[in-house]
Amino acid sequence: MPHTPTAGSLSERTMAKVGLRVLPLVFLLYVVAFLDRANVAYAKLTMTVDLGFSEAVYGFGAGVFFAGYLLLEIPGALIVEKWGARRWIARILVSWGICTIIVGFVHTANQFYVSRFVLGAAEAGFFPGIMVHLNHWFPSRYRARAMARFVIASPIALAIGGPIAGLILKLHWFNLPGWRWVFILEGIPAIILGFVTLYAMTDRPRDAAWLKPEEREWLHGELDAEAERKLAHGRFTVWQTLRCYCWRWLSSWPTSESRVSSCGCPQRYTRLQVLARRSHRSYRVFRLRWRSARFCL
Repeated sequence: MPHTPTAGSLSERTMAKVGLRVLPLVFLLYVVAFLDRANVAYAKLTMTVDLGFSEAVYGFGAGVFFAGYLLLEIPGALIVEKWGARRWIARILVSWGICTIIVGFVHTANQFYVSRFVLGAAEAGFFPGIMVHLNHWFPSRYRARAMARFVIASPIALAIGGPIAGLILKLHWFNLPGWRWVFILEGIPAIILGFVTLYAMTDRPRDAAWLKPEEREWLHGELDAEAERKLAHGRFTVWQTLRCYCWRWLSSWPTSESRVSSCGCPQRYTRLQVLARRSHRSYRVFRLRWRSARFCL
């Protein structure tokens, strides 16, 4: 009799294929992302001397990257959810590769600020976009392991980024100092991988020709069932999600502000309680000062 695969063997076979097809590519992309994000720290060794930048100029330029990143991070994730990851991630890779190369040609502080801000804006949607992409491929019971394998790329990138940048800093091609080549040479892989992503990345399981029909059907059914379970709890708008996140951040995380209660036990406050207590104290101080002012008048 022919062997009929069980549900367990079908799921294991399908997720093994998905893991081998999806994770190596996003892992490599994240390595390149961290190299491009951290290379300014290595370039600083000689860049600040060549351009005459103070520590304040360098610090602001390095930090303004995250202003652009924060500005477009959430819109990037929404675009991936609506239109898919393949073209958007490819666009991000090409954009941030070009912006990284441009940083290698700055001469003034303002040019440094603008190029770093634009670089952050160009890279903004990458991480949340990949998170959405992994949600499209991995059911909840497989997702944590997949995301862990993805984010492990960051320490690996930091481990190899230093030696690579150290070798590039020794270059002096075409009368350009090594710190410029750090940006130029580390921006090129992102552009190349942008075009690779267009052909190697698949948006959703229904588009995966490399899965068998029964594997696509099983994975699609798992993800659809998970989506229905989520909808059973209600649908949230973007504003409701942000408001809920801010409320949980204020009300649930303990702070270092504490006191000893009447029973002698230490009592910790949440951020919301701390804000309420401080606001109440400020209001009482305001009322006392207002009464004093009226008395003097």
